[in-house]
Amino acid sequence: HNGLIYISGQGANDEGDVKGADITSHTTKVMNNVKKLVEAGGGSMDSILQLTVYLGNLDFYDGMNKVFKTYFPHGGPARTTVSVAGVPGKSLLEINCIAAVVRK
Repeated sequence: HNGLIYISGQGANDEGDVKGADITSHTTKVMNNVKKLVEAGGGSMDSILQLTVYLGNLDFYDGMNKVFKTYFPHGGPARTTVSVAGVPGKSLLEINCIAAVVRK
């Protein structure tokens, strides 16, 4: 919309519930989904402006953050992380983001 890409509700359960995986696996799967959708919308990981992360448990923060650093080695976009009572589909986290369309 007007040069922005809005992606909501990306969890690790895009093909059904995820069982027995750790926060590293879940975060990697979610970030790969986000990357795929941002690129399909005409953006890139570098064009992500803002992320909201919903964690099922704040104890997962360090593991999630380690994975984030691999996707955003130079610091990344503005990010808010909140702990929630649960995430749909037994995913350990869910991510929303806003990205800019890359102008060519």
